[in-house]
Amino acid sequence: MGEVIKVWYDKEGDYLEVLFERKTGYFKETENDAVMEKVDNEGNVIGFSILKVSTLKEQTPLSIELKKHVA
Repeated sequence: MGEVIKVWYDKEGDYLEVLFERKTGYFKETENDAVMEKVDNEGNVIGFSILKVSTLKEQTPLSIELKKHVA
């Protein structure tokens, strides 16, 4: 069995969350106001979230890099 990636969308809140790993971490800002990255205590990206997903269809394509943060 392969790794499980959790994808969760809340239509009412217009919020998308994708988690690569289920472990303790925290969300932090990215260069895009709509996107937050979730990192663990070592700075490894373990997921991301996007606010107001439905408004993205009216914008240019969303492109953002999530990078591993080395302490």
